[in-house]
Amino acid sequence: MLWATSSFAIDEDTNLATARGVVEQQITAFLNDDIDTAYSYASPGIKNMYPEPQRFIDMVKRNYQPVYRPGNYAFGRSHSATGGKTIALELLITGPEGKDWRAIYILNRQDDGDYHISSVRLMKLKSPAI
Repeated sequence: MLWATSSFAIDEDTNLATARGVVEQQITAFLNDDIDTAYSYASPGIKNMYPEPQRFIDMVKRNYQPVYRPGNYAFGRSHSATGGKTIALELLITGPEGKDWRAIYILNRQDDGDYHISSVRLMKLKSPAI
């Protein structure tokens, strides 16, 4: 039984690391104004709502400025559910103008095994995040 538990923990750590990488790569794409790459990390559901990369990036600029142009950021808590199919990641961000934010990312593993970002919930913090 110990072996199965250890294997599960390794799989979960791998899934969380992979999901963190997706978020970091999308943020890097935002910072480099690489719209197509940033869009590639969006889930099929997001792509259905924003079928063109330019519409997607316009929505991100309008509603998620701290994610689009973060200053410092660090990952906080994370949680894996449904056998690693769904992952929630907390990202603590110092955004434009030095304001602190918490972003909760939900990523889902797609049929091809890749994780894509399904949603981001942004909350302004009253005290410094980082």
